[in-house]
Amino acid sequence: MPEALRSLAWLWLSAGILVLDLLTKWLAEAYLLPYQQVPLIDGLFSLMLAYNPGAAFSFLAGAGGWQRWFFSAVAVVVSIVLVIWLARLSRDKWVESMGLALILGGALGNLYDRVVHGQVVDFILVHWQQDWFFPAFNIADSAITVGAILLIADMFWPRKAANTA
Repeated sequence: MPEALRSLAWLWLSAGILVLDLLTKWLAEAYLLPYQQVPLIDGLFSLMLAYNPGAAFSFLAGAGGWQRWFFSAVAVVVSIVLVIWLARLSRDKWVESMGLALILGGALGNLYDRVVHGQVVDFILVHWQQDWFFPAFNIADSAITVGAILLIADMFWPRKAANTA
């Protein structure tokens, strides 16, 4: 099997993230009321349906609508770059491949929301008591974050010296 095809096998992880993300967002919209907390771990972790027309942390959320298509275009370009990057990786770069696949799956999940709904569906709320709240997020955001952490960790991962003989 050509090396590029082995690297693209990681697209199954991206597809899994996409399916999990869309399924959990569908469940959140079906069973949660907007902006009403459902505590799972009292004082720490709740479910809460929220909508974000902007980017991370509601960046440009009130920009008037153009941001929907801007962030959609960015997600399409980034997704294409990630697939090309993934295809060019050697088989031994599994940490980098996993990171790219997670980011791709998350980007596609949020892209779907932007194109179909005009905003991203969020439903995970981490907080401390009722005093501090992290912005609501979703499975796609989690995958993007874990993928980015893996890429950063991979930069510092010790590598064996290549044989030059």
